[in-house]
Amino acid sequence: MVGEIAANPWRFQPHIEVWLLVIVLVASYIYVVRVLGPRAVPDGEPVVTRRQLTCFVAGILILWLATDWPMHDIAEEYLYTVHMVQHMCLTYFMPPLVILATPEWFVRTLVGEGRAYRALRFMTFPVRAGLLFNIGVMVSHIPGVVNASVSNGPLHYFVHVVLVMTSLLMWLPVCGPFKEFQITPMAKMIYLFLNSVVATVPAGWLTFAEGVVYKHYNIPTRVWGVSVSNDQQIAGAIMKLGGSIFLWTIIVAMFFKHFVKTFRDENKDDYDKVETILTTADIERAFQASPPVEEPKSIN
Repeated sequence: MVGEIAANPWRFQPHIEVWLLVIVLVASYIYVVRVLGPRAVPDGEPVVTRRQLTCFVAGILILWLATDWPMHDIAEEYLYTVHMVQHMCLTYFMPPLVILATPEWFVRTLVGEGRAYRALRFMTFPVRAGLLFNIGVMVSHIPGVVNASVSNGPLHYFVHVVLVMTSLLMWLPVCGPFKEFQITPMAKMIYLFLNSVVATVPAGWLTFAEGVVYKHYNIPTRVWGVSVSNDQQIAGAIMKLGGSIFLWTIIVAMFFKHFVKTFRDENKDDYDKVETILTTADIERAFQASPPVEEPKSIN
């Protein structure tokens, strides 16, 4: 009986702790918006914007899908590829949405202006935040850590918490609610590019590794018929290309949003001076208004 259950990767497994976490987060956000917001925000100003609400819903959905059945169970027991997708959801996709969903007034009220504020500012310095994030990514892919965490529930959740927290710190200089914590647009693009490069180290190692790297996933039951070696290679490709494409897309969007707009603003006067497109009638009128050029008389 136990063997039959273990051989069924699609068996439903309830994760009450995940449901409770999602319920608590949603209830807390509603309380902040409905109860605390009207008391803290001046009359006439919105407590949260539509964009913030959209980001919150998207962030919660990604968190739920990444930590609940079936992704969590397939990732923990059968395929490292799904494990990689799960980690990307928790480090690349979900944290910036949560940050964008958090109103500035709430964070300032929560953090204050004392030690917590100074500590947060210290930790969100780009070099420190980026270093902690990449250390977390590198350590979470060490074979010993992976093999131990996927077979130990508390350790597995601890690794996820560390990844999410370091990812939140990494994203705060880019899109955090504290404007004074954010770096310049050019610095943001360089910062995100460097974060995309560092992750290619474990990704490249995993893609081209010989033999089985993670013994935990070397099991007879193969989901979708993916072999152990192909599972490792696909996971490495997802880590290398998925994270890079996501960050590079943000970089390109930031370039067009800030620098192209800045260029147009700086040259606005030149654009205003440009006349409308000339038509044939305009050219004929111009010739008619100009006196004919007399040919020079020849000297005999």
